Amino acid sequence: MSTETTLVSTAAVHQIAWDDIRLVKAIAEAKGMAGAAERLGINHSTVFRRLGQLEDLLGVKLFERHRAGYAPTPPGEEITALAERIEEDLAGVSMRLAGCAVSPAGELRVTTNDTLLMHLLTPVFAAFREAYPNIRLDIVIGNQALNLSKRDADIAIRATDNPPETLVGRRLATIHWALYGRREAFPDGGRDLDLLSLFEQPWVALGDNFSTMHVARYVRDKVPADRIVYKLNTVLGLAEAVEAGIGIGHLPCFIADTRPALVRLTAPAPEFAAGLWLLTHPDLRHSPRVRAFLDFCGAEIARRRIVIEGEKLLPAE
Repeated sequence: MSTETTLVSTAAVHQIAWDDIRLVKAIAEAKGMAGAAERLGINHSTVFRRLGQLEDLLGVKLFERHRAGYAPTPPGEEITALAERIEEDLAGVSMRLAGCAVSPAGELRVTTNDTLLMHLLTPVFAAFREAYPNIRLDIVIGNQALNLSKRDADIAIRATDNPPETLVGRRLATIHWALYGRREAFPDGGRDLDLLSLFEQPWVALGDNFSTMHVARYVRDKVPADRIVYKLNTVLGLAEAVEAGIGIGHLPCFIADTRPALVRLTAPAPEFAAGLWLLTHPDLRHSPRVRAFLDFCGAEIARRRIVIEGEKLLPAE
């Protein structure tokens, strides 16, 4: 073991959290911050900050920056090897527990909206069904707040900044919106257009039932009424309308960025963003099938966080 490694105090080592060990392993495997952030479902800046905090705690440098990427120092190699041993031990324990545990079973009612279902959640639900074949999913589509305490649904997946106080859960990501147009109409990405000229374009917008959303109020207040040529009472059809050339419009980045025919005309606007929440009633959170869903789908959605938050553009961009 190197001299640098021996200088690390036992007290400092005992303060290392499992998440920090995973972080070091992810950086070593990805050979960089960006790849590690994507694997862990967190921001690049969070990886940088947490690595700095860990190095300060231990008093050693864990990585060297080279042309080929981040290479672990001897202490970094020690922690990476430790992570691999722990993961192997956990896998063994998991298999042994699986042999004696009763697999969650029964029906689970999940409420969400049509846009999230079509553009994000269906593959997540398919993966969950493969992992838990004894759980039957009943998907309830609607934007209205269902009463989870009365079993209208067991779990809610919602885009909101104000989840009901009667529910418990966690914010999985932030849904960002940006202004998009048809790529054929803006081959240069609209770089030569100023905001005033964009207001002269035909616009696609959300209907009056979305008047509480910041993005809907912005269009209503800023865009001349005669330029709003197409309105919808659902987010689901917005991207199709813009792609068809009806007009430009604000779209969730996780929908629009997957469509080669669309191009961003502005950067994502933070004021239009909304949280993506996974929620349940406090009395239900310890149910085996609810717990299985929360853990599994929470992890699956977190893996897609970069796309949801609009940080991942198409190669042509």
